[in-house]
Amino acid sequence: MTEDSKEVAAKAAELERAIQEVKEVAAEIRDAADHLSVVNTVLQDQLPNDVQVGEVAQALEQSEAVEKNIASSADSLDAVNTALEKAAVAKRAVEAE
Repeated sequence: MTEDSKEVAAKAAELERAIQEVKEVAAEIRDAADHLSVVNTVLQDQLPNDVQVGEVAQALEQSEAVEKNIASSADSLDAVNTALEKAAVAKRAVEAE
């Protein structure tokens, strides 16, 4: 194996590790968003309407906003992962030539 091919193989392995890490982080973030969604639903369902006012209502709204931001971040990571996977496929195609 030449030095160039060793370097290409090392970079390909590094890219594959990055792809796997992005997948894992996205899954963790999506899991956190799901858990937060359950918490928000329980709080809204279990807290009487007369309690869901003032600071409690603001906290619920902020919690829902955080949930949406986390879900959006997971979507962004999915997009990054897709781009990384396309780069990996392109890299393998170049290596095969």
